Amino acid sequence: MKQILIVLIILPFIASAQKNAPLIKSLDELDEARGTITNYWLEMGTDNYGAPIKIPVIYIQGVENGKTLGLTAAIHGDELNGIGIIHQLLETIDVSKLSGNIIAIAGLNAYALQNDQRRFIDDEDLNRNFPGKKNGHNSQQYAYKITENILPYFDFLIDMHTASFGRTNTMYARADMSNDTLRSLAEMQHADIILNSKEATAGSGGQTMRATANQLGIPSITVEYGNPQVYQEVMINRGNQGIFNTLKWLKMYNDWQIPRPAQKVTYCKKSYWIYMEEGGFLEVTVELNQKVRKGEKIAVVKNAFGEVINTYLAPEDGIVIGKSTNPSNIS
Repeated sequence: MKQILIVLIILPFIASAQKNAPLIKSLDELDEARGTITNYWLEMGTDNYGAPIKIPVIYIQGVENGKTLGLTAAIHGDELNGIGIIHQLLETIDVSKLSGNIIAIAGLNAYALQNDQRRFIDDEDLNRNFPGKKNGHNSQQYAYKITENILPYFDFLIDMHTASFGRTNTMYARADMSNDTLRSLAEMQHADIILNSKEATAGSGGQTMRATANQLGIPSITVEYGNPQVYQEVMINRGNQGIFNTLKWLKMYNDWQIPRPAQKVTYCKKSYWIYMEEGGFLEVTVELNQKVRKGEKIAVVKNAFGEVINTYLAPEDGIVIGKSTNPSNIS
């Protein structure tokens, strides 16, 4: 008797199973209903056909008034772990034990997510165009709307990122460690690494959303959760725990005991990428979170015949925060 092997491949279904969530033009329209979780579409402008450009807003209200924690995911369209973290939070939180509110945006960059790309529709890095301009180019206008219509509703902000395409990251937090509030907020995430990062204005005059939020008096940190374009269960679990640690620290969620970190955090005063000086095939010889000494081999480059044409050494003592996953490079 012949056996038949059936292989099922699950693909995204074009039709949407999204429940009807109301479309709002301002977060002022969020309904106050203590002890509930409600979903909205927030209009961020209109597209070429005059239809609303919209992003999902999840409003988690505790049983008592209090602080509001903002969670923003996917300001770059390939940074998906943050969306998974927000979804897991919805599955695990008990709103009857929450004081204050959480406003979670599981997909801040509407165009990049829909187009399955990192950058905004005008090929700009949205997170380098804050605080934006009302009459600027597309990314500046979109950043302006975030600055004016979203950030003021937060008392604290965790901006959720991952590595970019062709790279991998550890779980690490960026914060100005000279600020006690930001330091504590970063430490609550139980990341592998905390990077002392004071925001500087980019060359074009723009800056990150984190910098703008902090300038507005909203304590804000960036957390990098691993790799792009995937859901990583470990990162999602750790990110969810970090949010509960934060809620406990803010006295918003008492039914939680902050656990001891699984490993000792490494504090770094600076970070930078080391770039290849020639075309070839890259082999990175160190692992994420690996501590390296000055002069230690960290990568080799080979030509098409497998001959080593360059060896890269650590320029100083440090730790590997991220690395390239793409062997093929030109220069």
